[in-house]
Amino acid sequence: MNDKVLLAALAKLHAQAELPASQFTAAQRSALDRFARQTGAVRSQRQGRGENYRVVDPALFATHLSALSPDVDAGAAKQIPLRARLIARARDSKSGAHQHEHYYLLLKGVGEGVVWRESRRDIELPLSHVTFDFGAATLKVDANDAWATEDDLWLVENQALFDRTDWLPENTKATVAYYGGQLNGILLNWLGSRARAGQVIHFPDYDGTGLANFSRLHAMLGDACRFWLMPDWSEKLDCYGSTQLWRNTLRDFTSARQRLPEYLMPLTRQMLHTGRALEQESVWLCGVGR
Repeated sequence: MNDKVLLAALAKLHAQAELPASQFTAAQRSALDRFARQTGAVRSQRQGRGENYRVVDPALFATHLSALSPDVDAGAAKQIPLRARLIARARDSKSGAHQHEHYYLLLKGVGEGVVWRESRRDIELPLSHVTFDFGAATLKVDANDAWATEDDLWLVENQALFDRTDWLPENTKATVAYYGGQLNGILLNWLGSRARAGQVIHFPDYDGTGLANFSRLHAMLGDACRFWLMPDWSEKLDCYGSTQLWRNTLRDFTSARQRLPEYLMPLTRQMLHTGRALEQESVWLCGVGR
């Protein structure tokens, strides 16, 4: 029996003691039926045209519920972090929608005069100065905030491109943000809630993961974002592309391919033809094929 499914069903009954079967998913009804047969703590009975589930042995029901959930009511304790509530409810911080409640975006200013402003609070982050003095800055982002910059925002997947920004086009004045592998849902919602930058430019690995992330970003922002194709990307893909990386991310590639804008078709066709994917760090490799 799937403990998570059963716990979800028992938690509903815990709150009401009796509920119509329509309040449960098919999987939850199946779990409740097995639970009823095995324990006798719950009973299903006809009610008009439908069916109800009812707790018939509260003490036995409570014993089984506590075995699954040390504190089933902890979900209502909004003053403690979500993952703590999930541990209390199901002994597992990843037992539900376990995304953290906040997201912290790591930023670096490239060029002089890059500034972020929060118009509602009339404050600003002089990112170029902070980068010069401290190396980077962090914003706690929320879809309801008003942080924005007039310059472009580059999103990079790997830390090496955040540490060294000499790969950027000459005379770039922009913000580079490091997101680490997967675009977080909170970050996507933040980017989509209002105009945050002159343009959002995404430079991920050229693999299934990178293309899937861009498809999510493009679905949110449309033409307000674009995918950056490094100089000589085709030659680099042929010379330095990885068959193993291609295989490891093929499922994401297949899923994302049809959702990408037309200008990425040459890239996806070559990846498909060669069976290779390319990592970001190849942007520094020169003299391809020598």
